[in-house]
Amino acid sequence: MYEQFFGLTEAPFTLTPNTHFFLKSQTHQQGLETLLVALNNKEGFIKLTGEVGTGKTLLCRKLLNALEAPFVTAYIPNPCCSPETLYCLIADELGITLEQDSENSAQNSFTTDRQVLALRHINAKLLDYARSGKKVVLVIDEAQSMPLASIEALRLLTNLETESDKLLQIVLFGQPELDQLLAQEQLRQLRQRITFQHRLQPLSRLDIERYISHRMILAGYTGQRLFDAGAVSALHQASRGVPRLINILCHKALMLAYGKGSPVVSKEHMKAAVRDTESAYSSWRMRLPWKAAAVCSVIPLLQHLPAIHTLSGALS
Repeated sequence: MYEQFFGLTEAPFTLTPNTHFFLKSQTHQQGLETLLVALNNKEGFIKLTGEVGTGKTLLCRKLLNALEAPFVTAYIPNPCCSPETLYCLIADELGITLEQDSENSAQNSFTTDRQVLALRHINAKLLDYARSGKKVVLVIDEAQSMPLASIEALRLLTNLETESDKLLQIVLFGQPELDQLLAQEQLRQLRQRITFQHRLQPLSRLDIERYISHRMILAGYTGQRLFDAGAVSALHQASRGVPRLINILCHKALMLAYGKGSPVVSKEHMKAAVRDTESAYSSWRMRLPWKAAAVCSVIPLLQHLPAIHTLSGALS
């Protein structure tokens, strides 16, 4: 709704993980390079973790887009499922049609286990890919949500190998809870197989300056500096350098500036956006000196009511 006012061709701060807006910040570039080096060196398990909103899914999609031939990729965005379902999802990603074979049909008393059948078909498909010189990479997002049984089933897949190479490489993306999950004693075999890993860090204030400028330029902005220094400082403090919160706060601040007819996003616009965002405001208020925090909790923010009303009406 503010795109035309600021001369933009698209919204610059959407929450959709769009690789068009990928910024090569130090932590994200290091993460991507770590993944690519590990995959090119045919490592078995690779892990990338980061707090909520730090850009794991965006980096995941960037990796998938970067892997060209001879790589073949399979992507599981929601691995919170049983081992059987996980194998079926992987088989589907690899273009395998699972059907009960004649042997199992004739010997139902012996086994009808689709998990075993899926593993057999996956192994056959991976061997076909290996013979044709292709490398298969399984990318799993939100890996911290996987049940223990499914993680163990995942480990069994890495046992599939020729005399010289692994048939499958696995990249795990997850929140820090993934580290806690893998720290369990019964998962020590899998943990020992993770040879490369990276932890995404929050953006610094300088990174945030670059992040805003990068997105605004890609969204078509050609004017002078739009977010003043005070707005960026308030954004850095409230967002804690988390890209998702940066996007939310910048979007709201732009709406507030548009509602006021201001060509510049000021510190006051950003503060109003922070107060309208609970996940940012609670942390931001805790960082204030106790006297300032007490004032904020007692004195109504009357001077910001017009901006907040404009924001609330725009959001509805």
